Amino acid sequence: MTTSQPLVDALARAGYRLTEPRRVVAELVVARSGHFTANDLIADAGEQDLGVGRATIFRALDLFTELEVLERIDLPTGDHAYVPCLPQHHHHHIVCDGCGRVTEVEDLGIGDAITEIEGNTHRLELFGRCPRCQKAPAE
Repeated sequence: MTTSQPLVDALARAGYRLTEPRRVVAELVVARSGHFTANDLIADAGEQDLGVGRATIFRALDLFTELEVLERIDLPTGDHAYVPCLPQHHHHHIVCDGCGRVTEVEDLGIGDAITEIEGNTHRLELFGRCPRCQKAPAE
């Protein structure tokens, strides 16, 4: 996602107003590559003196997650991160334990099997080491 338009469009489709704080958070989101945390956006907003506070950022992230243009990932550390996602594009994530990079992977039928067992909703996150971290010397 390189433009905030998908986030803005999702707000409009759901009947939400595009307020200035929501626009600012949308811009902060698209300025990031890969996964990010709420604290990353809070720091970015502070560094840029954008005038949006912690609560506003958390509310906007919750809303964008509800609208399915962001997905929340639970990291092995217990922290939460977010990644931009296309609505109605079913996929899963692989998260690198080393650098935290998040890679989307297609469903490849896993969702169908899980749906048969659990019902309509599921979330699958895989954790491991990316090729770059596998090659890096151990700390």
